[in-house]
Amino acid sequence: MLFALMPLPATAQQPQPWQLGFQEPHSPIMAQMDSFHDFLLWIIFAISIFVLALLLYTIIRFREKANPNPTKTTHNTLIEILWTVIPVVILFVIGFFSLPLLYATDDVTDADLTIKVIGRQWYWSYEYPDHGDFTFDAFIVEDEDLKPGQPRLLAADENLVLPVGKKIRVLVTSSDVLHAFAMPALGAKVDAVPGRTNETWFLIDEPGMYYGQCSELCGGGHAFMPLAIEALPEAEFNDWVAKAQVRFGDSDGYRMNRPIQITRNDAGAVPATAQ
Repeated sequence: MLFALMPLPATAQQPQPWQLGFQEPHSPIMAQMDSFHDFLLWIIFAISIFVLALLLYTIIRFREKANPNPTKTTHNTLIEILWTVIPVVILFVIGFFSLPLLYATDDVTDADLTIKVIGRQWYWSYEYPDHGDFTFDAFIVEDEDLKPGQPRLLAADENLVLPVGKKIRVLVTSSDVLHAFAMPALGAKVDAVPGRTNETWFLIDEPGMYYGQCSELCGGGHAFMPLAIEALPEAEFNDWVAKAQVRFGDSDGYRMNRPIQITRNDAGAVPATAQ
């Protein structure tokens, strides 16, 4: 009850109960995707209404009672031309708007910052090659450890901290099985494939928390691989980087001094404490 009454940060982007549409877009790419989706929805709606109306007309007009002697027409040149040309025109219109967007999602040139994301069973590792190559791991926050305002199954014990207003190149790979880096509010969804590095980019337009999840079935702990991005103004991001370089600079030492995190699996494992 307390969590339900606690207001979320103004820009916390996460799924909402009974949500049917997209989350509010917070990157240029996602804004374009959102607009294209709305445009495409009208085309789909018009096609659906046309097909339904045609079906009802056919059922009523050509029912047995109204046509005791059915027509023996085998073809109609005009209709055959129309049902070939019209779908081609519709597909051309869709492609005209979708292909530039598709290519824009792959344009990682002129990036201000590069981040590497590694999917593992069942957590994420983040590397900052442009800032001393420090790395850290991010696990799900268990229900009993949630703080007010943290969403269940979406909060992570370490956030991927990124600057606002910068073009961020994201390299995505995996150390074991297929995973997928998905951040709906930023328009990012990239497969994490073992032995291969995929890439995408986004530019966050507003400070706040952004939540996503692994979107590729990867085993028993698949549902417990949240992605939590904390977007900060550039000055605050630089301050965080300075502290993170000290904290995570010795990644082996950082992991040795960190509580052991056993991720959930089919056996329902719970976190233990390092000895």
